[in-house]
Amino acid sequence: MIMDQDPINALTVDVEDYYQVESFTDVVPREKWAGWAPRIDRNTDKILSLFDERGVYGTFFILGWVAERNPQIVRRIADAGHEIACHSYGHHLIQNQTQAEFRADLIRAKRLIEDQSGQRVIGYRAPTYSITPRTLWALDILIEEGFQYDSSIFPIYHDRYGMPGAERFPHLIRTVSGEIVEFPPSTLRLAGQNIPLAGGGYFRIMPYRFFSWGVRRINRTEQQSAIFMVHAWEVDEDQPRISGTWLNVWRHRNNLSRTLPRLQRLLSDFNFAPMRDLLRHPKCYFKQQGDLHTQYPVSAVMD
Repeated sequence: MIMDQDPINALTVDVEDYYQVESFTDVVPREKWAGWAPRIDRNTDKILSLFDERGVYGTFFILGWVAERNPQIVRRIADAGHEIACHSYGHHLIQNQTQAEFRADLIRAKRLIEDQSGQRVIGYRAPTYSITPRTLWALDILIEEGFQYDSSIFPIYHDRYGMPGAERFPHLIRTVSGEIVEFPPSTLRLAGQNIPLAGGGYFRIMPYRFFSWGVRRINRTEQQSAIFMVHAWEVDEDQPRISGTWLNVWRHRNNLSRTLPRLQRLLSDFNFAPMRDLLRHPKCYFKQQGDLHTQYPVSAVMD
């Protein structure tokens, strides 16, 4: 049951196709993406239809490569009232790019989706959460290119990404280039460990009752917003099978048939909104990095 006093949670979608995930780059390199049958159009429409049915709005982190070849998708998302945000152009891990390459990729994607959507793009999520201790310089570039928030620093340990000691909840980061709000993908603190609770594969693999209990604990016990995400390809149980290691295939395909039914339940059980709304919501506060006892209402840090 949704309570009026519950914090609002961020509802986000990564708009990328099934063959563009990091797990399959050895099997489907970027130069071969165009040879794969796209399913992004129908999958995005499934999500848009569900959001419309439930009367909710979200933030869509769009891959520039997808937008360039499917401008109609960007327009449909924007026309439906959702927020458009940036998921890079080519889905390169930041640690595999120079600073100049990262900036060029970022600018290319941002300009493209802004032109297509008619929206000012203020949010960014790195491919595979690849802002890590090695790539914190990316935050300076995001600030310099006009981004107001990021959602890439995952406070967990993972074989591909993560910063286990990072702040768990939305907070303000100050760098030499300025300020940016970080929306960490959600985690549940249990037995001294951060348990991923951000959506994606974790949403498919965990029992729904445990996942929803974790979100409710974040909302009611910790009085914080949860940051939820789903990939567009995760609502497509009939997508072509891509070969790979057993672990990569399992991570990608496990419980795909459960994504939509679980998402329907989640939207009924909790308050959701786009990230831009969390920036300006009176119940959303941001801790200042380095002074975790001080909280700042959003109006004090964002224009």
